[in-house]
Amino acid sequence: MIRRIFSRGFVCALFALMFVPMVAVSAHAQGCILARSPEQAGLPTEQGGLLQPHQFQLTIGERHQFSYQHYVGDVYQEYRAQDRTQVENRINLVTLNLTYQVTPRVSVEWDMPWLFASRKQQSSPIKYNSSGAGDTIVAVNSWLWNPNHVTRGNVELGLGLYMPTGNDDVTNTIDTNTSGTGPAQTETVPVDYSIQPGTGGWGGVFQWVGYHTVGNNFVLYTDGDYIAMQGGTNGISRGFFQNPKTPMENTVAIADQYLWEGGVEFPIPEVKGLAMTAGARWEGVPAYNLLPVSNDGFRRPGYAVSVGPGLEYSWHKTILTANIYDAVHRDRTRSYPDHVYGGHGDAAFAQYLWLASYTYRF
Repeated sequence: MIRRIFSRGFVCALFALMFVPMVAVSAHAQGCILARSPEQAGLPTEQGGLLQPHQFQLTIGERHQFSYQHYVGDVYQEYRAQDRTQVENRINLVTLNLTYQVTPRVSVEWDMPWLFASRKQQSSPIKYNSSGAGDTIVAVNSWLWNPNHVTRGNVELGLGLYMPTGNDDVTNTIDTNTSGTGPAQTETVPVDYSIQPGTGGWGGVFQWVGYHTVGNNFVLYTDGDYIAMQGGTNGISRGFFQNPKTPMENTVAIADQYLWEGGVEFPIPEVKGLAMTAGARWEGVPAYNLLPVSNDGFRRPGYAVSVGPGLEYSWHKTILTANIYDAVHRDRTRSYPDHVYGGHGDAAFAQYLWLASYTYRF
């Protein structure tokens, strides 16, 4: 959903794409934790702030993160770093979002990501790579109040369809002979689901944005989304990690994803068109899907809470944004199979999340 928020005196626009959402998707919230990714964008106030009927808006977003810090629950697993067994995920997610304003209140949007990712264990020479288009979202959004009549606060709600257009079965051919001597022993295996471009499942998207102007310069905002997936598994094998003692985890779950954001935006008076944001994010994957179909399959549920600043600059029909978030709390919760088998798996999280976007309206 395009998060469009404006005060009268300066640019104020925020949207969660990602994504989340990630989401498009499948954007990767915190390495092994899979969630929708949001970016941010804005619109020039000299054109009325919000999109006018029959106008388009194109946004290209970039999300970058390096996940390597392992948690079980909210406890950091320091021994993984000491033993050099940390799993390192490098994620770059480029998102394309096109929005068309139908009426002053109603808009439609199309959202698709492209993933570039790698994964390896710190002490292992084996490295897994993946790239490709992700899952697509189409959505309809509506302001609760006509924005032509309400200027200091509003709420926009959206409903969308999450479509499995991305590849959920990217494979790599690797050399399992890591001794450095002898012939190569090649094997073709699926990469970990955390770097798969697609999820293999359908879903429904509920998204929202709300804002309230305080005084003449400050805007409080909140936005987010929840992607309710079909549940069950996508049938993709976990390769080397299959275990006959835990058959429920031998294929990958089709898991829900969620995101919440909130914060404040204010202008930088010395530079026309420049504004700063300060906010928090809560994103993750629940242990149980909203739809009571099936919670079987392997997933790494959990969430990350992060805070950070951002900058937005508007010039004519163009908006540039940049944000950095620092994780302040991470929690790898127990999945349904964890409860069944009496375990508690871990997950790798990122310390920092980098977001940037370019927006053009026509």
